[in-house]
Amino acid sequence: MSFKLYNTMSRTQEELVPLKDSHVRMYTCGPTVYNYAHIGNYRAYMFEDLLRRWLKYKGFAVTQVQNLTDVDDKTIRGSRETGLPLREYTQKYKEAFFEDLKTLNIEPAEFYPAATDCIPEMIAIIEKLFAKGLAYKSDDGSVYFPIDKFPEYGKLAHLDREGMRAGARVAQDEYDKENAADFALWKGYDKADGDVVWDSPWGKGRPGWHIECSAMSMKYLGESFDLHTGGVDNIFPHHEDEIAQSEGANGCLYSKYWMHCAHLQVDGKKMSKSLGNFYTLRQVLEKGFTGREIRYELIGTHYRQQLNFTFASLTANRAALARLDEFYTKVQETIGSETRSPKLETQNSELETRNSELETPLPDWAQTLAARFEEALDDDLNIAGGLGALFDGVHEGNKALPMDSKTALAVSNLWKKLDSVLGFLIPPAAEVPAELIEMANARVAAKKAKNFAEADRLRDAITAAGWTVQDTPAGPKLKKA
Repeated sequence: MSFKLYNTMSRTQEELVPLKDSHVRMYTCGPTVYNYAHIGNYRAYMFEDLLRRWLKYKGFAVTQVQNLTDVDDKTIRGSRETGLPLREYTQKYKEAFFEDLKTLNIEPAEFYPAATDCIPEMIAIIEKLFAKGLAYKSDDGSVYFPIDKFPEYGKLAHLDREGMRAGARVAQDEYDKENAADFALWKGYDKADGDVVWDSPWGKGRPGWHIECSAMSMKYLGESFDLHTGGVDNIFPHHEDEIAQSEGANGCLYSKYWMHCAHLQVDGKKMSKSLGNFYTLRQVLEKGFTGREIRYELIGTHYRQQLNFTFASLTANRAALARLDEFYTKVQETIGSETRSPKLETQNSELETRNSELETPLPDWAQTLAARFEEALDDDLNIAGGLGALFDGVHEGNKALPMDSKTALAVSNLWKKLDSVLGFLIPPAAEVPAELIEMANARVAAKKAKNFAEADRLRDAITAAGWTVQDTPAGPKLKKA
């Protein structure tokens, strides 16, 4: 089955056909590291993670570049307010970003370039634009892109060219459609920038925000690549300006496909500090929710639909994940009956290998689940259809229990394959403390010796530690309560 995506450029669904072989080169707009990333940011990063995982599931090779914007109006302002050098100020938030990615089980990209490490590449692009008459220097030493000299300006955002203000300039990084005007490629030095300054052929200064992504994407992916993603707020001006300066400099297609995710709201309202509904990922974790529960919340709504984030929904996710975990645990227990171990087992690679060699067929209900899941995700990442197929499969799978161990192995392998896409299906392994394993084994020995009082004492001690112990033919099984 082919994968069809909604291309923002054409406003239609198109089949993904990479520019070269089956290799998808993808650029995703990353964080501006002036503060901790908020849940709206992670809604976009989660959509991009699902996209990346699905491409790999489909057999595509993926090279993903996600930038770190560490020099712009916001980072400089934060650096000045704290009195810290720019690199020291942004390093804290870079490290926090990577910690958050692990918390949410977001797969790492192949490259994470920082803007400050790519200044020579930005200067080179601007020099090409000067040579083609697509850049000019203003009196204050800044360099601008003349939008009236690029006939296709506005094609991504579908702007009305008649309403553009030819010759007007906009210096700030972020602005709205009413300000469509010549945008800054390079900002002449200003005292407010402090020591954040670089030399260039046209004078001291720093890059504009938009030129940064053009330089970082092309450095790793080439002048033309397959897929560019971000939030809908990036369409204009950021992505529109990227296209103009990139295609203007190189004379070729910048990105073949564009995908954008919708905004996140909190309790039905735009997230803002003034409304008291602005949350970083870390603030949500402090309220007692897990990265797995937050991942489920952020991934569960189609990326082009507005996501209404609520704590009630997060709480409900626990029940949904518990239902999935209950089924998965039953399947694993069927497999575990062939082994002897007191540890909680969530995987058994030896048995998986054996199952692969035997090529045990999936039962009909599991085949239906897999087919429906793939059909849904192939339709522009229709996650609602995919999750619907998943829970219908669990319903049918529970009716099929108990199943023989070979069938359970096949189902377990399917579960792990689907988890390579969703990233929340396999419950985190709970490492059993060594002292509890010793107590569980001592309890077995006490029962064999008919010392039931000691066996009961050991069971109560295990329970008090937050675990349950179950006697099985394979030996005692310890589970987190």
